[in-house]
Amino acid sequence: MATIDGLPPLRDVIATHELSAKKQLGQNFLLDLNLTAKIARLAGDLAGHDVLEVGPGPGGLTRGLLAEGARHVVAVEKDARCLPALAEIAAAYPGRLTVLNGDALDMDLAAHLTPPWKVAANLPYNVGTELLVRWLTPPVWPPAWSSLTLMFQKEVAERIVAKPGSKAYGRLALLAQWRCEARIVMSLPPEAFTPAPKVHSAVVHLTALPAPRFEADGAVLNRIVAAGFNQRRKMLRVSLKGVSPGIEAKLEAAGIPPTARAEEIGLEAFCLLARIVAAG
Repeated sequence: MATIDGLPPLRDVIATHELSAKKQLGQNFLLDLNLTAKIARLAGDLAGHDVLEVGPGPGGLTRGLLAEGARHVVAVEKDARCLPALAEIAAAYPGRLTVLNGDALDMDLAAHLTPPWKVAANLPYNVGTELLVRWLTPPVWPPAWSSLTLMFQKEVAERIVAKPGSKAYGRLALLAQWRCEARIVMSLPPEAFTPAPKVHSAVVHLTALPAPRFEADGAVLNRIVAAGFNQRRKMLRVSLKGVSPGIEAKLEAAGIPPTARAEEIGLEAFCLLARIVAAG
């Protein structure tokens, strides 16, 4: 990669700019440019696409996305220490990289992107799940993005692709699989990162479906799923009591035993329950 873009290896970049990873920002830098290029390729054909990247750090994945042909990369970085390193990448790819300094949770990110666009990021651990839920629950579907290629802690990645009855099955699995094809496409050991985290990581690729698998109001479904899995050891008639009046009758109308627990219920049944609750 360094021979392609003329930029120095990431270890040199980090040393030059004194970019020690900050735990409070959820930073773990991936320094192998071969790996970052592979992750960029896992996002699919980038030609003719803008790409949103959250938490680029010293820019390893950013360089991969640009080298793999992304039309334009919008990189959102909260840590101002990383801006000089990212500016060097912008200079090497004139007009193709925009760096936004700030918190991705507080920005209207779509305003900076031109369709079609994708998301590809080694997400900071402390905001990754919240960003994913936001991308999965826009007011209108299909969303502005076509795919998400995201690095998470392996435990989180497994929750996204989990099936009913498994320990990992929960809100993330339901929201992701309701509207997307979701699969784990890459696993990475702790030693791939600097500093090495205590857990393994994995890349999840989510492709937006043209329409949800089953009809449901997104806000209602999200509320039901959140309540059900917030108290996953309790029966649904208890955990959903505050969601809707007469919840036992609505569970029965959806074919869900009131004594069932959330992890036992599949996506189709949850969507049917959401339609019944929405109807009052």
